[in-house]
Amino acid sequence: MLDNASAINAGTLEESKPSFTLYGMPWYYFGAFSLAVLAATFLGKLPAGMIGAFPLMIVMGACFNLIGDKTPIISTFLGGGAIVVIFGSAALATFGLLPEASLETMGDFMKGGGFLDFYIASLITGSIMGMNRQLLIKAAFRYLPVILGGVVIALGLGALVGHLTGYGAKQAVFFISIPIMGGGMGAGAVPLSKIFGEGLGTDPATMLSIMVPAVALGNALAIVCGGLLDRLGKAWPRLSGNGQLMVVGDSKATQELEIEKEYLSSRDKIDLGKMGTGLLIATTFFAFGAILNMVFPVIHGYAWMILAVALVKVSGLISQRMEICCYQWFQFVMKNLTGVLLVGIGVAYTNLNEVAAAFSGQYLLLVSVTVLGAIVGAAIVGRLVGFFVIESSITGGLCMANMGGTGDVAVLSAAKRMELMPFAQISSRIGGAFMLILSSVILQFVS
Repeated sequence: MLDNASAINAGTLEESKPSFTLYGMPWYYFGAFSLAVLAATFLGKLPAGMIGAFPLMIVMGACFNLIGDKTPIISTFLGGGAIVVIFGSAALATFGLLPEASLETMGDFMKGGGFLDFYIASLITGSIMGMNRQLLIKAAFRYLPVILGGVVIALGLGALVGHLTGYGAKQAVFFISIPIMGGGMGAGAVPLSKIFGEGLGTDPATMLSIMVPAVALGNALAIVCGGLLDRLGKAWPRLSGNGQLMVVGDSKATQELEIEKEYLSSRDKIDLGKMGTGLLIATTFFAFGAILNMVFPVIHGYAWMILAVALVKVSGLISQRMEICCYQWFQFVMKNLTGVLLVGIGVAYTNLNEVAAAFSGQYLLLVSVTVLGAIVGAAIVGRLVGFFVIESSITGGLCMANMGGTGDVAVLSAAKRMELMPFAQISSRIGGAFMLILSSVILQFVS
């Protein structure tokens, strides 16, 4: 009788839940918590560190995400909540609508606190470990040509349009196209400004001031295009793998997927202990990547981490249970902390003044054709090597054209394909390192 009563009460409680929820709770609970957080923020009592950053960024992320997902044109064509979270947060920071102390808390949390690294490490490790092993092996050998295809078309279109508009082919490639395709700010624009500054006899600071708006605009356009490509995939389903990069057309590959069904089923049975194990494994792989970067600094630590995780996955050096631990931790982080990260991108990495200052017709055209070239080139080569056009364009094209790790998260979130993070990181890190080498070579022939 007690069990029946409990079941009835549980069913009643389930039915009485409100249809409108925010961050997994009824809206009135979320509203009460939000008022407390905002009161602490504007009264100057918000604690420093992650204990203050987390609640404020969760509240901002949930609210902006709701606005983006409920606004018709934005939700349909511009990436929905992701783009509103980033640029809404950036607007609050740029126009001083939040107390300076809270902005510093969020900025320190993202940069000095290493939250971006923490998030990316969790996603890289979990998403690779949760992939089909055979598909990972096959896709890796085909992926680098996709990146190269996007780079060639992007730089070619930039040079052509730069010449036709009077901006100059050389200037368009060096100051706009290469910085956009170069892997973001820290790993792209900053070292590129030094390479070009020394090679062209120009102050690197001057070079950087020209490159930064291109990188920022390219990143913004890449986010928008991520949402548009998701929309295109829905309109033309045959172009999309719905988050799967590689077209599975042969019977052997299909059989391999059937064999893994039991593994995929057990992978999704949540275990809190496994999540803790996944946390340790993910952060350890990040630390290992940092060690390799110290020994071989030419390659970014993220790239080393990707290679290490992929090698362990492909070689079977880690048990399936450990793989599941990594995957479950990745799922927790992606579901609960993506909004937090997008707020951090807006506050700490997106300067609307720089974006606005760069808005001229000619400059915007050059940025646009560069991003378009990346999409088209990656799509063409991706199709040739057996990838879905939409996923190939997003990972091999847009994730080369965005702002590194932060851009990867934003683009994949806008495109609703966060499971493609490993390939996005290959584009940003290995592809970004490739762009530095390519730039040095090109400079030898034109300087």
